Amino acid sequence: MPARIVTLTLNGAERELIARPSMTLLTALRETFGLMGAKRGCAQGGCGSCTVLLDGRPVVSCLVPVVTVDGSSVETIEGQADGERLSDVQQAFVDGFATQCGFCTPGMIMSATALLDRNPEPTRQDVVEAICGNVCRCTGYEPIINAVLDAAQRRRKATSERAPAGAER
Repeated sequence: MPARIVTLTLNGAERELIARPSMTLLTALRETFGLMGAKRGCAQGGCGSCTVLLDGRPVVSCLVPVVTVDGSSVETIEGQADGERLSDVQQAFVDGFATQCGFCTPGMIMSATALLDRNPEPTRQDVVEAICGNVCRCTGYEPIINAVLDAAQRRRKATSERAPAGAER
């Protein structure tokens, strides 16, 4: 199978690349687009360090052939901050000391973001299930779970503060 042009929306911007049939989404992100946030960990889909959002759903990018994402939207950790302002999930991780070496952090944040986008009021169990495909070898999971729950609370507070005057909360 010959190489082909793949068009995708990457962190909100339309991008193109020439993709070999064997190229993974992770390889394209790192080697073609220079986005190093998604990490190459196990290269088997078991550690979650390469997690990105594909059309809003978390995927391990090391297992996704890039030719299959033609026309899709991909969000990476690099697209989460607004300039110097971290996303609510990123800020909760910083404030809650939910990182140590940082290798798993991008994948954890992307998995947490997907959870909060679909469920603004997750339970502790919801968070555990959302991050179950992400391995952390040094922080432990308690600070990460607490950071995700804190991010959910931050989102709810921000939403209620943006509600028009007189609207029910």
